[in-house]
Amino acid sequence: MELAKQLSKLGTETAFAVSLKAADWASQGHKVYPFHLGDINLATPQNIIEAANKALADGHTGYCPGAGIPELRAAIARDVGSKRGISYTAENVSIQPGGKPVIGKFISAVMNPGDEVLYPNPGYPIYESQIEYQGGIAVPYGYTETENGFALDMDAMEKGISDKTTALIYNNYQNPNGAQSTREEMEKVAELALKHDLWVLADDAYYEIQYGGSPISIANLPGMQERTVILYTCSKRFAMTGWRLGAAIGPEPVIEIISKFNTNAESCTTHFIQRALVEAIEGDTSGPDAIVETLRRRRDAAVAGLNAIDGISIAVPESTFYLFPNVTKIMERKQLTDVNQLMEDALVHSDVSFCTRKHFGRPLESEQDHYIRFAYSGIDVADIEEGMSRLKAFFET
Repeated sequence: MELAKQLSKLGTETAFAVSLKAADWASQGHKVYPFHLGDINLATPQNIIEAANKALADGHTGYCPGAGIPELRAAIARDVGSKRGISYTAENVSIQPGGKPVIGKFISAVMNPGDEVLYPNPGYPIYESQIEYQGGIAVPYGYTETENGFALDMDAMEKGISDKTTALIYNNYQNPNGAQSTREEMEKVAELALKHDLWVLADDAYYEIQYGGSPISIANLPGMQERTVILYTCSKRFAMTGWRLGAAIGPEPVIEIISKFNTNAESCTTHFIQRALVEAIEGDTSGPDAIVETLRRRRDAAVAGLNAIDGISIAVPESTFYLFPNVTKIMERKQLTDVNQLMEDALVHSDVSFCTRKHFGRPLESEQDHYIRFAYSGIDVADIEEGMSRLKAFFET
């Protein structure tokens, strides 16, 4: 017997492999400074936990509608719409067991085998995985490094569009590099989507993780709401990574299809957890506000630690909880050509664990520089400072 040939095209989230190496190193008695995974070591706000407990006690432990309970769909429609200056109803919302399922279901809804889908690279590796596994052609576009952070390579995006292109994945407030579009840049993306009649997946996982200014959404731009599906997740905003709860928000026809996939795949998202998210959205906001303030302090410590290292200089990102420093000079100093070797050596010699550019899509042929990614969501300020000091000693040797 043989397994399906299509499985050879299925990728994975390789950051979890880094977690295994870090855990193995820790099991040998080492203190690991964990910058590798975008998990959050902060407690879910108490009012959300209490709402989940009440829902359990009230017997909300059975099946519920595949598209989600009406109360939550309406709450998300109001919340997402009001924050973006547009109007949604419950019919525009499909509840999901996390944000990640939205990616695969969106692709299934809008892409035929042989179609092309544009996706950010470096970017969340599940984009590439799902496009190719479902028989599409994954067409990457990249970023350029500026003194203010990273900007979209608009030339690459435009050149990547052909008569086979059906969709564009756009992750503003980006993982792994923290890129944040200006309104002008976002308008250029929207212009391409309109010109070539593309569906857009707006991965808004970090929309509420903002340290300055107000976030902007491509769905708000003229002509974009009717072609954009928003990926929503409560993992980051409410420190609910393990609760597995998210949503797809968009035009009714595609949301109806996504909800049909729900029925085929998981029947429904856990009932009592949905009740808890209603409280998260409409209840006390002090918990989420405190989470962002804690992340801000961690960001400042991590940026200061990296900028203190000879050979590294990074801008201060205004969103997400990721840093993506250029380590080309460090690689030259260490006489290395493989950035993953730098990652492995750093764990052994400094106990600091991080991911590299190679964990976020296949590197493009045009790439010359080397990058590593730090997530500061799962490590306290004191350990950030200690870890960065140890990393500085190793990198400068």
